[in-house]
Amino acid sequence: MSETLSPQAAALKLLTRYYAAFNAGDQAGMLALLTEDVAHDTNQGSRETGRDHFAAFLKRMERCYAEQLVDMVLFADATGTRAAAEFTVLGTYLSTDEGLPEASGQSYRLPAGAFFTLENGYISRVTMYYNLQEWLAAIAA
Repeated sequence: MSETLSPQAAALKLLTRYYAAFNAGDQAGMLALLTEDVAHDTNQGSRETGRDHFAAFLKRMERCYAEQLVDMVLFADATGTRAAAEFTVLGTYLSTDEGLPEASGQSYRLPAGAFFTLENGYISRVTMYYNLQEWLAAIAA
């Protein structure tokens, strides 16, 4: 007999799968959890819409950064439509990202968070936040 999850538990399960795919470097797994018209609010940037834009973002991230997320704490509202994550990014700056300082393999540890809108078992919005000035200081050290 299968167990029926509450909307909140289903949301937390979805985010757990999303972040497990992230940490495994499984971009296809991440993309499969997004709506076709996903809204992606980049940190200190603009909103990009669509799974294709998100896929291009992931490719750039893969080229420029090696990251693992640890100390993960997930939150979801009772309706399962809004959720958040708080975590620590352990990273290495591999290749210079456009508009940012030169990469030379700098390591960083950075607190970060994300906010989500969830619809019908998929992620329809990802909004990322971290302190850019803290990241810049970490890679300059």
